Amino acid sequence: MAKETAKVTKRATKTDDAQKKKRTKKDPSAPKRGLSAYMFFSQDQRTTVKDENPEATFGQIGKLLGEKWKNMSDEEKKPYVKKAEADKKRYEDEKAAQS
Repeated sequence: MAKETAKVTKRATKTDDAQKKKRTKKDPSAPKRGLSAYMFFSQDQRTTVKDENPEATFGQIGKLLGEKWKNMSDEEKKPYVKKAEADKKRYEDEKAAQS
């Protein structure tokens, strides 16, 4: 005789949806967050990589930039790290001034 098995599925219920918090709107007057060292590098090198690979898509350019960043030494990354630290300080100063 075959054994009956009840299939248990997990589904969102109305109470689950009501329990989720809604995301608050971002304050338009809030200061912009500081960029990372990689983002400064990316902004600086994107046109160069695009010129070297004109057929590359946006995603492929991102991958190429990522590879280039990964292969850089700490000494080569230093100027971008300094920019990121300065931008982080700017953000923290603006945030403190807003409060």
